[in-house]
Amino acid sequence: MAADVVSYGGWKKNLRLANREIELIVTAEVGPRIIRLGFLGGPNEFAEYPAQIGQTGGDQWRIYGGHRLWHAPEAIPRTYYPDNSPVEWQSEGEGLCVSTPAEPTTGIAKAMRIWLDQASNHVHLVHRLTNRGAWPVTLAAWALTVMAPGGRAIIPQEAYGSHAEYLLPARPLVLWRYTDMSDPRFTWGRRFIQLRQDRKYTEPLKLGALNTLGWAAYENGGRLFIKRFACEQRATYLDYGCNCETFTDSNMLEVESLSPIVALEPGASIEHEEHWYLHRDVRLGSTDESIGAALDPLL
Repeated sequence: MAADVVSYGGWKKNLRLANREIELIVTAEVGPRIIRLGFLGGPNEFAEYPAQIGQTGGDQWRIYGGHRLWHAPEAIPRTYYPDNSPVEWQSEGEGLCVSTPAEPTTGIAKAMRIWLDQASNHVHLVHRLTNRGAWPVTLAAWALTVMAPGGRAIIPQEAYGSHAEYLLPARPLVLWRYTDMSDPRFTWGRRFIQLRQDRKYTEPLKLGALNTLGWAAYENGGRLFIKRFACEQRATYLDYGCNCETFTDSNMLEVESLSPIVALEPGASIEHEEHWYLHRDVRLGSTDESIGAALDPLL
């Protein structure tokens, strides 16, 4: 599938992939980044930052919006190397590959392969980090999707069981120092954790988990974005064992997944896959029962 070169958001060169229902727009003048995912003629499911979108160059990191690739653990300035320069891109079979040279401050080169199914609303992504430096670097691939405001994230819980059946813990649930568990944006259910994005709240929240079920979702206006990713049971994950994290503030909500942590040798690469699905006219309701009834057939 050949990508169309289109203008978008002030950038003259972007790469568009589309089927009969949805489209992806990948930036070519900055990145690697997917700035838009949405139904044809519909709103962007991803957040955009109007004051930044369309800009290029400079040494200041900009969030822009959309979907990006980082390497964890999070640290300043290492993680926030600006992706303000053009990407190299090429068609790759039925997909599209965008890549950048190694970051001069870290020696890490980033690439994303993006494939849009022509028969269904399914996007397959392979995120790749390559160590172009002279020594090993300990890191994890970190895929962050910045969702548009006004929706809610759905994080699955492990299957509920009684004390008589299960004596050992099921999985870690990780909190940051600024995470207030009493914040009304949270709904703590037996089967699902919900985190609502609300412009009225300026304080950030973040939650992480070892998500063995391998998916997270975001519902906004009856449209449902589902992200699938791996959980390697014997692998080591950062942030006390998280392969799934979510963060929100007054502007957006992020649905994030992470690869296991590795000591990446010079010349070696690590890959991290995600599968996205986009549905419309989905009515989740607010309870565990109604959410499960709507989600189970889609999962």
